Amino acid sequence: MPTLNSKLFLKGHNEGVPRVKELESQLQRMEQQLNVYQRISRLMVRALSLSETLQAVVRLVREFTDCDSCLLYLIEEDQLVLCASSNPHTLEIGKVRLKMDEGLTGWVARERKMLAISMEAYKDPRFKAFSNLPEDTFEAFLSVPVIARSKVIGVINVQHRMPRRHSGAEMELLTTVGEQIGCLLVLARLSPQAVETANHVELVRQGGHIEPKVRDRGAAGGLDS
Repeated sequence: MPTLNSKLFLKGHNEGVPRVKELESQLQRMEQQLNVYQRISRLMVRALSLSETLQAVVRLVREFTDCDSCLLYLIEEDQLVLCASSNPHTLEIGKVRLKMDEGLTGWVARERKMLAISMEAYKDPRFKAFSNLPEDTFEAFLSVPVIARSKVIGVINVQHRMPRRHSGAEMELLTTVGEQIGCLLVLARLSPQAVETANHVELVRQGGHIEPKVRDRGAAGGLDS
């Protein structure tokens, strides 16, 4: 016959099993999150076109969040332009545009804030529909600004067809990916030659600013870029 102590031990053991499984699930999720960051970092150093790299990033986000759509918009003058999509929106890439004061995406860019809507995103008063994008009918919406050197240069959106309560891990991942994309776009402005010839030690001494050098008087252009 089980003693009182053995009964208490079994009760404590049974109550602890769900907690252990929960911790194991959280650990697995953290490992998946770290894997996304690592794969994006590797994309930064590969010789891919910018469009290929951005497409790879939104696909990684889609895999982690299990979303139905991940869209990346970048700012051109005073508009947000669709530049990458996890779905086959080939005809819409570069053509779907919205002003900074339009839609949920425009709000995120203006306010520099994350926006999470768990259901009926299309009923939000800030929402703007695009008849050629099926995402207009999706329920859940998660969006963060893309940041580079403390400036908003775009927005990345994650959308689900069905209602969804976004997890802290998803919000954290998307925020960090937005920052990684910002770094990636800054790097994309540098030519391979500029990277190879840069004096990185001198760059550190100058506080991270590249100062133009005066060319010889006989050279055209006056200043090195």
